[in-house]
Amino acid sequence: MKTIVNFPRETFEQADVGINMPDGIRLSARIWMPKDAAQNPVPVVLEHLPYRKRDGTIYRDELTHPYLAGHGYACIRTDMRGNGESEGLMGDEYTIQELSDACAVLEWAARQPWSNGNAAMMGISWGGFNCLQVAAMQPPSLKCVISICSTVDRYADDIHYKGGCLLNENFGWSANMLSYSSRPPDPALAGDKWKSMWLNRLENLPLLLSTWLRHPNRDGYWKHGSVCEDYGSIKAAVLSIGGWHDGYRNTPNHLVSNVKSPVKGILGPWIHKYPHYGAPEPRIGFLQVALDWFDTHLNPIENRSETIRRAHEVDTETVRNAYGTDTKFDRGMALWLMDSIDPKPWLPARPGRWIYESIWPSPNIKPQILHLTNNGLSDNANELRTTVSSPQDAGLTAGEYFPFTFGPELPGEQTPDDERSVVFDGEVLSGAQDIVGAPKFTFRFESNQPQALIAVRLCDVFPDGRSALITYGYLNLTHFASHETPEALEADKVYDASFALDEIAYRIPAGHKLRVALATSSWPTLWPSPRQANVTLHEAQIAIPVRPLAKGDEISFPEPEAATPWKTETIRPAKSTRDSVRLADGSLVLTIFNDFGADMDVAHGLISGSWTKEIWTIHPDDPLSARAEISWQQTLERGDWSVRTETHSTMICDANWFYLTGRVEAFEGDTLVFERGYEDKIERGMI
Repeated sequence: MKTIVNFPRETFEQADVGINMPDGIRLSARIWMPKDAAQNPVPVVLEHLPYRKRDGTIYRDELTHPYLAGHGYACIRTDMRGNGESEGLMGDEYTIQELSDACAVLEWAARQPWSNGNAAMMGISWGGFNCLQVAAMQPPSLKCVISICSTVDRYADDIHYKGGCLLNENFGWSANMLSYSSRPPDPALAGDKWKSMWLNRLENLPLLLSTWLRHPNRDGYWKHGSVCEDYGSIKAAVLSIGGWHDGYRNTPNHLVSNVKSPVKGILGPWIHKYPHYGAPEPRIGFLQVALDWFDTHLNPIENRSETIRRAHEVDTETVRNAYGTDTKFDRGMALWLMDSIDPKPWLPARPGRWIYESIWPSPNIKPQILHLTNNGLSDNANELRTTVSSPQDAGLTAGEYFPFTFGPELPGEQTPDDERSVVFDGEVLSGAQDIVGAPKFTFRFESNQPQALIAVRLCDVFPDGRSALITYGYLNLTHFASHETPEALEADKVYDASFALDEIAYRIPAGHKLRVALATSSWPTLWPSPRQANVTLHEAQIAIPVRPLAKGDEISFPEPEAATPWKTETIRPAKSTRDSVRLADGSLVLTIFNDFGADMDVAHGLISGSWTKEIWTIHPDDPLSARAEISWQQTLERGDWSVRTETHSTMICDANWFYLTGRVEAFEGDTLVFERGYEDKIERGMI
């Protein structure tokens, strides 16, 4: 990544700007802008998050916001209420209060003398969600958004439920937020009130898992904030970006297919990171792409003063040709078509090529129907009768649902899970095939239990027998007709169902085979059904979206640029491990340890550190043996001041109930200043 130090406009930064909300709560914002913005007003770019601008997102903030400010934007990075140095409390994600606060910040910014009245929002994950949700509220100044690794449907395509199945990331993210939100403001900014703010947060800290588990179906709770309920409410221009190794890979398709305002999508090989520093490579010049998007929708070059226009044009000459000399990327989808390579838990790079479709859904992509038969995958529908009943420890090769540590989190070689599944292999391919889009699985089934799930993996089988994951999908079979009103399954009754697997762009080479693998469990990605189920399939087919073979790059992006990286001194290096052991009774125990290290900010001296440990336990013959445990530690210190929070969350079940426990302990120095326990019992319903 190329570091840029000289920009068209000189900038300055304010570390703690107070923005008062209508109810009097003060939000803390970090703001970067050109020094001459008062004389030459600029558009605003807002990023509104709970992840602490002082020490949480500072690495990417330092790369991103000074760069945009140097090109003529006022970048506002707010801590949401109840986080960082902001007052108030945060009770849940994507609340009306959160979105209203973002609108109030935009309204405040539009009144400032350094603002030209136009604004954008930008963000990844939480920030990617709320910029779409705020866009649907249509605040007057918001003209465009860049939404990265986000979703349009909080129920069907978030970290909570997928295909009506309970994702274990639901538990994981609750444990994360219990820890993240337990930290105090920095006394260097908050002053003497830091401790009272901290204790108030701790006393009101929710165990979010309790709320999320009480909404197992797609009800009004999830419809709030799901912009798919009304795509027409989004009038702002939308740039949607995702990564094939991230859990949120379907959103660009949904937005480009449905939003009527200017919209385009980019999907690269990345994990849950911004694409100018993400991995696997290749990275792209995201900041140049963002600048081009903002210039187009907020601040056209012709509207600028002559001096600034000349400086900007010289500095961004390559940006205007970012997408190749023969391609104008003003709508549609740019996709990294991944090559087939040896599957490993971590890949620093993913070879392939950029492909481009100006119309999406693309008329160039056609479904190839493959039938599941007693003899494997076939072009023709033949007899099928097979029963799927997997051990509960199937799924270990899936990797993390949301890889984000640059560690061993990607899907590994799939053979161990293929052996725990019922597999259907196709013929050896005589030529390469480009799979671009979302395969669709359609089937007729019956179940001997009232609740069951099906996990479908599409795999690439190498000539030597190795198996690599292409894409996957899940369905809670009680949701065969509806995610809003699931139905218990009746024995000896045959049901029809279909669902889409996740989007993908993947080249399977000549000499390889396609494999469809079916299982009734996927641990530790999904919480298991309450009883071992036998799911019998009578008919099944998969529609593979096939695109004419790409010959080379059809579009291009500039190389990554960024501002000067965060200046730190490493106190403790980061490390990541992932180990599984089989106990004497046959139980499988997966332990994941991520030490995010500890770093001192050279500019203001704050030392921040954290680590987390996850333990996932299950017996292959007993779905009720499932147990999840996550512990976190957060530390902050400067000179004689130091604080530490420790949190612990657990989840177990029986056939009818989930049982949750949690604990928070907070220390000032070595003195325990706060402790609290949580216990809850929640009915499973159709989970």
